[in-house]
Amino acid sequence: MYSYTYDPATGGIVLNTTPTGFSKEPRPVYAPELDLLGFDKYWKYDKQDDVPYMWAEANEYIYRGTLVAKLKGGNIFTAPEISIPSGENGKPVEPEPDGNPLKPIDIEAMVEANREMMLLIEQTTAKKVIGVYKKYKDKVDCFYVAFSGGKDSCVLLDIVMKALPKERFIVLFGDTGMELPDTYELIPDIQTICTDKDISFYIAKSHITSEESWKIFGPPSRTLRWCCSVHKTTPQILKLREIMNKTNFMGLAYTGVRSHESIKRSHYEAENFGEKVPGQYTHHSLIDWTSAEIWLYIYIHSIIINKAYKKGRSRAGCILCPNSSGKQEYFDYINYRNYITKYIDYIKNTAAITEANINNYIIDEVWKARKSGRDIINNPCLYADKTENGYLCIETIGKKHYYKEWLKTLDLEDDIYSVEETMTGYIGKIPESIIKMNPSIGKKFKQVFRKIAYCVNCKLCEANCSRNSLTVSNDSITIQECTKCNNCHNVNTGCIVFQSKFYVKGENTQMKSLNTMSDHVPETGWLEMFFEKKNDFFSEHTLGPNQFSYFKRYLKDAGLREKNIVTPFTSLVNRLGWNTDVAQGLMYINLVSSNPQLCWYISNFDINKLYPREIVLNMLSSDLNYNLSTKMVNTIYKAYGQLTETPLGTSLHFGHVTDSGDLVRTKCSISDHRVILYGLYKFAEKCGDYREFTLATLLNDSIERDGISPTRIFGLDRDDMVPILLGLSVKYPDFINASFTHDLEKITLSSDKASGDVLGLF
Repeated sequence: MYSYTYDPATGGIVLNTTPTGFSKEPRPVYAPELDLLGFDKYWKYDKQDDVPYMWAEANEYIYRGTLVAKLKGGNIFTAPEISIPSGENGKPVEPEPDGNPLKPIDIEAMVEANREMMLLIEQTTAKKVIGVYKKYKDKVDCFYVAFSGGKDSCVLLDIVMKALPKERFIVLFGDTGMELPDTYELIPDIQTICTDKDISFYIAKSHITSEESWKIFGPPSRTLRWCCSVHKTTPQILKLREIMNKTNFMGLAYTGVRSHESIKRSHYEAENFGEKVPGQYTHHSLIDWTSAEIWLYIYIHSIIINKAYKKGRSRAGCILCPNSSGKQEYFDYINYRNYITKYIDYIKNTAAITEANINNYIIDEVWKARKSGRDIINNPCLYADKTENGYLCIETIGKKHYYKEWLKTLDLEDDIYSVEETMTGYIGKIPESIIKMNPSIGKKFKQVFRKIAYCVNCKLCEANCSRNSLTVSNDSITIQECTKCNNCHNVNTGCIVFQSKFYVKGENTQMKSLNTMSDHVPETGWLEMFFEKKNDFFSEHTLGPNQFSYFKRYLKDAGLREKNIVTPFTSLVNRLGWNTDVAQGLMYINLVSSNPQLCWYISNFDINKLYPREIVLNMLSSDLNYNLSTKMVNTIYKAYGQLTETPLGTSLHFGHVTDSGDLVRTKCSISDHRVILYGLYKFAEKCGDYREFTLATLLNDSIERDGISPTRIFGLDRDDMVPILLGLSVKYPDFINASFTHDLEKITLSSDKASGDVLGLF
């Protein structure tokens, strides 16, 4: 809520009344963390873990208001490098003069200095908790605190316990089986606190152990996070149904999610429906709190602290999470080596990587980028589909006695499709004409057979079915009185195991994903930071790991980087003014050539046509070239809207969002026609280097070809193109010759020039 400063006198934090922007998320640093990193070689301090000595903001360590150290690099097996900054005298900064021991933070003085403001923050939050309770008490069956064992949920639980009647809410801990050992040590203490106050405390846990799931699904990755669905969301929904004795219950979860934790969470609304748990209300009660306020609350009220924070953890959570950083994994490797090693071994034993390269595969975090089952050894492809003789034909391998149960979810007459049992599995067929009439039928038909091929009874589909029609046991599935509500189809690509393990048989490369930006669409500020820092950006950026990963993809597709080095094209774009229509036009041509998500946008959206949300979602989900989950479809749709807020929209005017939320692709503003010339050469190079064509060919979008014409990219018609082409011919005759005489038209590009030569014209 509020900004803070460091108090040199107490070593603590002092809040002020200035509203905070995006917090740097300070956290207290205890002796065990200092020991682990090797700070005992630089400083003296007592080896106690009752009181912290300083604060950390990301990789910076701050002692009584002074930056005393920075960390650089580090990976799961290697400690980060310590850098001690120089003071005004040019010598390394000393936290205490003459090498005296560090002083612990004066917790009592810090608490007193912040007590009044923290009381206001606490009362404001408690009122919100009570307000939400009063608003929904006659609408929901259950209020519950979604407890994780982290600092935020500990603070949340304390506030809710003070604000609500003890009999009107429960506490639910989602045990993924992969929590930190210190979290498991904390849980009995929390249970005791709740029991002493007559508050019900429950634990939700999947029937599949974490060890089994890593073997079944393959290691999770940043794009294949099956772990959250299987080990968190599904068990919690099923446990709440058990508690309520009601399948179609309605609940409201109080969570400790905070907007300052990440860019993605900064867009969350405090009160929402279905954002975290499908079909349920959520209230992010601490949404506006910073970590400074969280820690002050903990010290003021003597809240129990998860010991993981004293060992260097900035957040509690799962061990070896694909979203964690190298430094964080190093902490875990040192603190919980026996526990983390078994998951490292799962990665080693399942990765299709040579023994010589396996350590680099882990150190370089390549495993976190897995997008399909191709990287998994001993992973037979159990599903294939193709269009043949007017039918969509699907073949699965493996026989399951309950395959007919999944067929009950299809809202189709039995005589419209056929299923044949083979020696090895099943073959399903449905006329392509039916799919063309209703594309969603093809999607659901595929999803049913993916379930048939890959189902492992994880119970995610059962959790999605709120009508008590679907029952999953360890070795069987029963569907009774199915209402065809399709909730069981609201799963990634139909089956979450399929999503994690499928690959196209016979391909040597991974399937191209249409979801190239996820929830991390490049922001204007990121681009500004990149062009300002250039090569230094890759080591000095302030983006989160997922943001950085997706932004690097965007930069590569735009032609702005190769590995972690900026390209000469970057310098050109910078000179032109990176946020101008000229620079954005050149970047856009590269993006459309390399980025499937933008290519799809150009190929499927017509100029100046309104595309309502539902229409776009249906277009995406029905595209038979991609296996898109409901979540991916929504993410891709949202990304198109967010891109209009970047210079692509504000300078190039490639599209906008109407007041009613409809997407519109618009004719681009190109002030320099050399951009069009660059697009013509890129188009020719993509189309087999064919250098001679007509304007009619350029304008004809129905022709099947690998390249996309600049007329399509920028939304230009014949009246636009004729003067542009004639003007380019006059100014740059060595590059292009265009003639329009006597109803004859001909465009010729020079055979000894390339798109790179066009850039030289700038």
